[in-house]
Amino acid sequence: MSENQYKWRGGFCLEVNALPSTIVIFGASGDLTGRKLLPSLYHLAKRQLLHERSRIIGCARTNMTDTEYRDYLRKKWFSGLPESEAGEINTFLERVYYHAGDYNAPEFYHSLELRLKSLEQNLNPDHSGRIYYLAVPPVLCTPVIHLLSVHGMLQERSDGTPWRRVILEKPFGHDYESALKLDRSLHKYLQEHQIYRIDHYLGKETVQNIMIFRFANLIFEPVWNSKYIDSVQITVAESVGVEHRAGYFDKSGLLRDMFQNHLFEMLALVAMEKPAGSDAESIRNEKLKLLKSIRPIRMDDVIRGQYEYYRNEPGVQADSRTETYTAMKIFVDNERWNGVPFYLRSGKKLTKKQSSISIYFKQIDRSVFYPVRESDLAPNILTLNVQPEEGISLTIQAKQPGPKLCIGSLNMDFKYASILAPGETIPDSYERLLLDCMLGDQTLFIRSDTILEAWKLLSPVLTHWNDHPETPLYIYPQNTWGPVESNRFPAEKKNVWQNQ
Repeated sequence: MSENQYKWRGGFCLEVNALPSTIVIFGASGDLTGRKLLPSLYHLAKRQLLHERSRIIGCARTNMTDTEYRDYLRKKWFSGLPESEAGEINTFLERVYYHAGDYNAPEFYHSLELRLKSLEQNLNPDHSGRIYYLAVPPVLCTPVIHLLSVHGMLQERSDGTPWRRVILEKPFGHDYESALKLDRSLHKYLQEHQIYRIDHYLGKETVQNIMIFRFANLIFEPVWNSKYIDSVQITVAESVGVEHRAGYFDKSGLLRDMFQNHLFEMLALVAMEKPAGSDAESIRNEKLKLLKSIRPIRMDDVIRGQYEYYRNEPGVQADSRTETYTAMKIFVDNERWNGVPFYLRSGKKLTKKQSSISIYFKQIDRSVFYPVRESDLAPNILTLNVQPEEGISLTIQAKQPGPKLCIGSLNMDFKYASILAPGETIPDSYERLLLDCMLGDQTLFIRSDTILEAWKLLSPVLTHWNDHPETPLYIYPQNTWGPVESNRFPAEKKNVWQNQ
């Protein structure tokens, strides 16, 4: 980054290089591996954050040699990179290997262990370890972990070396009971410190910045409470529909897909109390306390919708009542947030892709600018934009240019892209999370008790919908902001949804 472009006053930035790792990816031929995991590992290697002796081994059913797999990756997933990077790509791919087999076959794990030992023969076991990334359907996770354990591939010594870590993708169950069952199953074979439940939203720059924004700036923390804040909006909107995920999504629905993880994690970061320290457990303890403080959700405070023609999507049931949109009003029953409504919404086939958190401050008690009334002044709004353009925006009242005293709203905008040097891009969230796993830092990963607490809040809603099929399911046109019925939530505070 050029020093002339942006000056950090008294700041610090520490990037820690990871120890050597062997990264085993189950689901090596899938989209997640090709679109996110391997490109992220490649960019970590370019930044010299992936140890030079680290190796990657992809596992899938299709028979391929190492060379064939590298050629497949080069043509399908790395062909869009600049020609000038061809040498770096080839160097990286030489560190990528492939192992074919049936995930349910014991002999697959026996041969995989022999292959891994061969790759690791020059590594010091006291200063190295393995990551098993399960980029596979949820139904395969427990069987794979069971067989890894049976073959001694998850075992650590009493001092935690050589370390063994498992990364799991959501969903983490589909209700409270299934999440509890999954949690107990995982803990048969793994200690909690070995389990990394990934939510890629937590790797976003703006999401990571929420705690620093709140707890490192004196001008914000004193007003971060019900005395000054009127309401909070959290939005995760998608412009696309279900696409190739229809089979999964029609059984899951929007509430399970987005609220239990993305939205509740963002809510916890915005609303939690100051942690005792910056370590993972202190931060995750406060997230849990926040979720435990949420008032049981009333059915009248939940609105569900389905986009028009959803039932015509391939793989969707003709009479499906699966929600593609949910809006919800939540209250946190503690001293800081007493009486402040949190409005959460998420949906598919909306006007545009948007993930944001907007904090609406209360209006001033008395206007000195007669004849301007307090109700004529727009509230101050602080918006943390998570995607597509990560940044922060603050709406304030200011004098408009000109000889008269005219008051209007002014936006003060900051975008992370503005501080990057030419050619630089914001690292993908998977880069941050993969590096943290190599470092053994669980701060941005989800702990089991937090998952269970979130399901305790949401399972009654899902049960009510299942037991009361007459519950309204509002059909909304595609490329809109969802059912108009959800507008009543911000309207309670004489506001509208904050659409970017």
